[in-house]
Amino acid sequence: MAYVTKKSAEEIAILAEGGRILSEALKAIRERAVPGSGTEDLEMFARAELAKRGAEPSFLNYRPSGEREGYPGAICISINEEIVHGLSVPNRVLRKGDLVSLDFGAKYKGLFTDMAVTFYLGRPPQSVRRLIAATRQALRRAVKTVRPGAYLGDIGRTIERHATRYGFGIVRDLTGHGVGYAVHESPRVPNYDDPSLSDILLEPGMCLAIEPMLTMGDHRIKTRPDGWTIVAADGNLSAHAEVTVVVTERGRKVITPFID
Repeated sequence: MAYVTKKSAEEIAILAEGGRILSEALKAIRERAVPGSGTEDLEMFARAELAKRGAEPSFLNYRPSGEREGYPGAICISINEEIVHGLSVPNRVLRKGDLVSLDFGAKYKGLFTDMAVTFYLGRPPQSVRRLIAATRQALRRAVKTVRPGAYLGDIGRTIERHATRYGFGIVRDLTGHGVGYAVHESPRVPNYDDPSLSDILLEPGMCLAIEPMLTMGDHRIKTRPDGWTIVAADGNLSAHAEVTVVVTERGRKVITPFID
């Protein structure tokens, strides 16, 4: 595994400030995302919400390894079977009955935070309610495993146990990750039990983006022709939840406060 960076107390304080800003901005976007909302409008609103708080979007023009072009938006808006990286495009409108995931990242004073939330527009069917709840619960349970002396593999093991208890599929080709100095850092943080991570200790100063992605089908994914939007290959609904958390001397600190 590549070297895992550790952030100083001063950097963690900045990350916490930036994480609070990101959480506040995402909450405002979540409240604005109602039936009839255009994704292009939400994109512009997302940029403005960060700008007025002194931060900037970290996803905009971010180029993952292997990609020729940077991501064209500030926020990922994924709908229904879309898992991540849904694009904000003109004439795309949210509708009652949509399952919506918002994935948002911020850069504040040179440091990066990341979070995501999934919600339903309207009164969700019981199956969708269970999917959203299981994803949120898997995230919260995984966060509770973070502490000095615990193992990186504990995170994915916890998520897998919870998801399989409810019969949901776990996306395996997309994972959580380190964060702080960059949008994505080592280590990868999978949402399943990976024995190769079982002997990697968590240490104070490590900063992780934990993000379970569950589906009502299986784990397989595919990318749409736009080159960005990743969807469940079987067309089933998907949910995504994420926070940034740092390992502290006594436990953990959630850098991006939960909004649900």
